[in-house]
Amino acid sequence: MSEQPLVRVCNLVKHFPIQKGLVRKVVGHVRAVDGISFSIRRGKVLGLVGESGCGKTTVGRSLLRLTPATSGSVEIAGINVYGVKKQELRSARKNMQIVFQDPYSSLNPRLTVGEIVGEALVTHKVVKTQAQMSERVLELLERCGLSAYHIARYPHEFSGGQRQRICIARALALSPKFVVCDEAVSALDVSIQAQIINLLKDLQAQMDLTYLFISHDLSVVRYLSDDIAVMYLGKIVEIAPKEKLFNDTRHPYSQALLAAVPTMDPEDRKERVLLTDDMPSAANPPSGCRFHTRCPFAMEECAAREPELREAAPSHFVACHMQR
Repeated sequence: MSEQPLVRVCNLVKHFPIQKGLVRKVVGHVRAVDGISFSIRRGKVLGLVGESGCGKTTVGRSLLRLTPATSGSVEIAGINVYGVKKQELRSARKNMQIVFQDPYSSLNPRLTVGEIVGEALVTHKVVKTQAQMSERVLELLERCGLSAYHIARYPHEFSGGQRQRICIARALALSPKFVVCDEAVSALDVSIQAQIINLLKDLQAQMDLTYLFISHDLSVVRYLSDDIAVMYLGKIVEIAPKEKLFNDTRHPYSQALLAAVPTMDPEDRKERVLLTDDMPSAANPPSGCRFHTRCPFAMEECAAREPELREAAPSHFVACHMQR
């Protein structure tokens, strides 16, 4: 695997307008993603974690231009996602796909599994005949743990885990290089989660895939990821290799998340890190370090300036100035 970044994100911003009145006047903005930068090495997995509402899903959708960014740049497999025209973007989408959180609503109930998985093959003219499409679809279904007789069935005939396997097969139909997994296992039972996670890991090794894995579950992220990014209120507060993050985390918010991870060992007693208050609104975020309103180590300077970006090979992380 190459150590060169396949994905480069520079100062990505996504603000959603707040509109009021009959004329829908813009009175403010929700700062869902507010200037984040990171890279993902080819063949590696970056886990993205954080509380609900911190902007994780918006990051994933903005990378693929499913939700157009307000500003910033995204480069995937050498293609500037926001620097190409619509037709060029259509061609570039072969290299970037997404697995959505809900396997129930992300599949068209009117199409069979064969039509769902084969739709992209026809759209991008990868196959020329029905026989070629059927052969390719069968290969994908078998690779994702499904059988040939599933090809003529409809989504409502499958369990949640099987539907997510269909979603993964659809995402891999065009042999992409980069896949966003947006809470891909959070809607599944624990036993099924393990199967899907192992499937994603096996597919990564077989197809040399690069993942952005978005999740709330730090245990899952630790198992699957090479690096982990911690996000809070539209900002990335820390990025580091997974073992460094778990063993030598610097940011108080990361410490609070890690302290909340349950353990099976009754002798492994963690020091609880209690966060005060609720997460502030993304429509009116705090100045300076966005975590300072809940941070037990906050001082006056925390409200005045943001933490600095520091290097931590082979990745990087944002270090809280209170922990330096």
